[in-house]
Amino acid sequence: MTKILLTITLLLHIAVDGFAQKENPLIRQGNKQYEEGKFKEAEIDYRKALERTPGSVKGSFNLGNSLYRQENYEEATRNFADAARLIDDKNEAGKAAVLHNLGNTLLKNGKLKESIEAYKQALRYNPADEDTRYNLAYAMNQLQQQQQQQQQNKDDKSDKDDKSDEKDQKDSQPQDQDQQQKEQPRDKPQISKQDAERMLEALKNDEQKTLEKVNQRKVKSSAVQIEKDW
Repeated sequence: MTKILLTITLLLHIAVDGFAQKENPLIRQGNKQYEEGKFKEAEIDYRKALERTPGSVKGSFNLGNSLYRQENYEEATRNFADAARLIDDKNEAGKAAVLHNLGNTLLKNGKLKESIEAYKQALRYNPADEDTRYNLAYAMNQLQQQQQQQQQNKDDKSDKDDKSDEKDQKDSQPQDQDQQQKEQPRDKPQISKQDAERMLEALKNDEQKTLEKVNQRKVKSSAVQIEKDW
């Protein structure tokens, strides 16, 4: 079978084969609008089709695509989720494609953990799908960066609070603080120049390894695709 990009039309073949449903003429009309880039008009047709045939996998999936194209990710997510719930698990290719597009929509909406889970589910139905693996790696890298930034913000806030506490303590200390400090024993162990150099070299190596891991994850993270090969 020749590989072509998955569009709303391609899902019709899967749905018809899997459910033996008579195709709704409103879906055909919506497909035509979608292919012409008239996503709002296509959305209207798909909504009408779903009113006539509630619970249609074709209608939910195609409506999700038209909403995605209009950047209405919240509602697109709901329709892709409906399609994923309704489609037969035995239709592995269709299930994987719906979950792939669900993952893309969640990712676009900033729901990284949910998108990762959707991609993982898609790979359970189609483990060989490189597009889904690509997007899964991208989402995981984005989540890692987000968590690192959150930790950095937390550390910065903690340092700021500590400095504030130190300032308050200094202001409340008695005038003879300098004398007390002079009387404290100075028996802290000193580190040799050689040990310091070894520690710096070890830190440098760890940092290089971390950068290599991050760069490997970024190799295929330049884009996210809504279209699928079927």
